[in-house]
Amino acid sequence: MFDQIAPKYDFLNQVLSFGIHKRWRKKAVKKLIDLKPKRLLDVATGTGDFAVEAVRQLNPDKISGADISEGMMEFGRKKIAELNLQNKIEFVSGDAASLPFSDNTFDAITVGFGVRNFAVLQDGLKGMHRVLRPGGMLVVLEFSKPRKFPFKQSYNFYSRYILPLIGRMFSKDKRAYTYLPESVAAFPDGEDFLNEMKNAGFSSVSWQPLTFGVASIYTGVK
Repeated sequence: MFDQIAPKYDFLNQVLSFGIHKRWRKKAVKKLIDLKPKRLLDVATGTGDFAVEAVRQLNPDKISGADISEGMMEFGRKKIAELNLQNKIEFVSGDAASLPFSDNTFDAITVGFGVRNFAVLQDGLKGMHRVLRPGGMLVVLEFSKPRKFPFKQSYNFYSRYILPLIGRMFSKDKRAYTYLPESVAAFPDGEDFLNEMKNAGFSSVSWQPLTFGVASIYTGVK
């Protein structure tokens, strides 16, 4: 599915979020400024937008972007080449639950809109915990469910009817933008996700809702 939507992925992210996703991403990466990570892993990297933002704000020595979609990473490699960031960012085929890296490799790990797609959430979180060094930080940016009237009702209407309609207009995969609201609805957001992080071994977990709760930033330390 992600291979199919790769050609329009960046464009649709811009349209469907009204550009707000860029501000969310900047806020998420900013969480790592004090840590000053030198080696960073971006899981479910897609076309590499999170990795590019991390270079801009953090300037680490190296960022590894891991994803199971070769189609998405193909477009990511083109983007990285255009930005002349090949010496900073590499793309690696890998699943969160079985990352091809040694234990305690990374100073920080980011995931942008990817954890809800993990086949088994705990396996993915534990896999990231394994390759994170002690004292390293995990930063997750993910969609969540608004809970307050009237934004809850407006968001539900948009995600169920408008978003899939726009997605079908520009994407070859009709399932992709129906899957998005379904996956968001099924995801254990808020305090429930913090508990999932704790169960995977993370401590000092925190949660910051964004834009009336449409998205959230989660952080945890190994």
